[in-house]
Amino acid sequence: MHTASSDATDEASGDSSVTDENGGNRLGGLRMWLLLRVDRLALAGVILALIFVILIGTSQLGFSPHRWIVDTQGSIAFIFSSFIGAIITGTSIVVTINQLVLSQELGAIGSQRSRMEEATSFRADTEDTISEDISPPEPGSFLYELVDGVQERAGELESAVSESRDEELRSTIEEYTDDIRQNAETVKDNLEDAQFGTFEVLWGALQYNYSRKIYDARSIQVDHADSLSDEAEENLEDVISTLRLFAPAREHFKTLYFQWELINLSRVLLYVAISALTVMGVLLMYVDASSFPGVTLGVDNLVWVSSVGFVVGVSPFVLFTTYILRIVTVAKRTLAMGPFILRESERDEDLG
Repeated sequence: MHTASSDATDEASGDSSVTDENGGNRLGGLRMWLLLRVDRLALAGVILALIFVILIGTSQLGFSPHRWIVDTQGSIAFIFSSFIGAIITGTSIVVTINQLVLSQELGAIGSQRSRMEEATSFRADTEDTISEDISPPEPGSFLYELVDGVQERAGELESAVSESRDEELRSTIEEYTDDIRQNAETVKDNLEDAQFGTFEVLWGALQYNYSRKIYDARSIQVDHADSLSDEAEENLEDVISTLRLFAPAREHFKTLYFQWELINLSRVLLYVAISALTVMGVLLMYVDASSFPGVTLGVDNLVWVSSVGFVVGVSPFVLFTTYILRIVTVAKRTLAMGPFILRESERDEDLG
């Protein structure tokens, strides 16, 4: 049996990619860092800055002067009038999506009561499994206690087989529990003091490959059925039971995080869209080929103004892209809940 917690943890944190001498895997680690870890507003700012630099740089490549193009073709009106329709349409779509997401929170008192009872029942089951009088209310702390509970159950399993005459069983259990311990320490470090609303809670949860651990535990049950004592069998079932609780907990917090992010996205887009529409209106109403005469830092002032206007115009789309990229990346890597691994490459390197 081969365990893969450390591999999965490395992949989740971007560290699995540092072993490639040619840098190919390093690019994969950088890609995951950009998709998941970087602050969304900061990433949007970097992208918009790159667009601005490209626009300014292009004006120095010897193409037809921008002022001449504006004078002869009226490009200011052509470009920025298109932005107005796109911004209004795009913002309306995002707000509609947000309303659909929020509609899931609306319901009759019966459905709300059922949700409350199910949540309370799940917390009670968790407390019974991890032997805690009361589980923490914060998502990060709740997941922390679950991971710690798995680690404790794994320690009890290791103790139960420490005197077994089956050397292969002891070696397998030791490898399995070491795998759980190492992964747990990494995840708990990330979950400690992590506040919901930031990506840190979900990031810590993604690094815990519970599906692989369930698969490995069941493999031990099958491969060493004759060697496991009743106590060891019971301890192994306790490990599996605790791991099974992690799956719905992570999915629940993932859903809440998606709703949180979509609400934030809608709010930011509304702020940016109003500002962008105002800038587009000013450019359309008051800027033509005779505006902003002169040169600054070797660049026509009209190029500076038009470039700023273009960046402001595309800012709602860039913001939307950065937020959605994180959401769809997380969704893709957590499609299967339970002991299923969707991609062959994730057989030994899955996020859980």
